[in-house]
Amino acid sequence: MGSPPTAPPFSGAIDVEPVGAGRFRAELGTRWTVGPKAHGGLLMVLMAKAALARLADEAPGAAPDPLVVAADFLRAPDPGPVDLETDVVKLGRTVSVAAVRMAQDGRTMLTASVTAGRLPDAEPDWAELPDLPAEPPPDALAPNNDRASKGIASSCELRYVRSTMAFIRGEAGPPIVQGWVRPLGEEPDVLFALLAGDILPPPLFNLLGRFGWSPTVQLTALLRARPAPGWLRLDSRSATVGGERFDNDVTVVDSAGRLVCQARQFALAPRG
Repeated sequence: MGSPPTAPPFSGAIDVEPVGAGRFRAELGTRWTVGPKAHGGLLMVLMAKAALARLADEAPGAAPDPLVVAADFLRAPDPGPVDLETDVVKLGRTVSVAAVRMAQDGRTMLTASVTAGRLPDAEPDWAELPDLPAEPPPDALAPNNDRASKGIASSCELRYVRSTMAFIRGEAGPPIVQGWVRPLGEEPDVLFALLAGDILPPPLFNLLGRFGWSPTVQLTALLRARPAPGWLRLDSRSATVGGERFDNDVTVVDSAGRLVCQARQFALAPRG
């Protein structure tokens, strides 16, 4: 099992091996991590990939795209092997649904529902999207120059809008973080767009005293289109931060100016 050593960091980290009866196995490496734990966006990708493989097995010849991935984060997996168990909930001509359970050492870590179908090729009839340039400007902040540089910073190219990273400067600001991301050694696909919906630091970090471990409780991502080559533009913001909970809405726009992913998560906040 596993990809060749020369595989790019993203595609090399998302292998799922079928082991029979709708079950798959994957290996969580040490590159896509936040601290000691596996990155939540990568976990979403692995569950989506297992679900899509199961649906393709049930309907040979079909190659469904992920449309919605809704996951409950019950525990945080460590690097190492995980088991993925899938069940087909619905097989349809337009939309199919599969349930996925990720386990490690016999304990359920995450559960997810994956809705699959065909992503549109046509341009949208209407869109209102964040106003960010297609590529990061020269003054964009690179994560390897700040204290957020851990784990995922070595696995993809990330840049931040400097003015939205108040917490890096020890200052307070609104709970908004913006930036850009692209994979190393390959172009972004729809699964990388899914991961990009959970790639930025939590925007509540800009509220002084709210920096720290912020585990996701539930994350739902809508995939809207296949990304064009190049950078993905990211806008992440919280509407309400209260007590031990906060929300986080992320909009992902490709280099062509098209919405490719919308992600909304409910998470636990560090104590103020």
